[in-house]
Amino acid sequence: MSSMDISGLVGIPEKEVAGHLEHIRVSLHRSGKAFIVQPAECVKCGFVFEKRDRLTRPGKCPVCRSESIHAPLFSIESLG
Repeated sequence: MSSMDISGLVGIPEKEVAGHLEHIRVSLHRSGKAFIVQPAECVKCGFVFEKRDRLTRPGKCPVCRSESIHAPLFSIESLG
């Protein structure tokens, strides 16, 4: 799910979602589940923001400077 999807589902502003996701990431680490982040990707050139630690959507692509970027997606998986 994207931040926008979570925002609509839970009923909080999208800007608040990243803070809650950070708390969930820390909590899940202790519970034996994995917080999976599919990184954001530039629509224009396909650059993938793999090394980005922040959970928000980037503003611009560092390669082509495009502002058209697919938001990162988040999921939770059990660690077996």
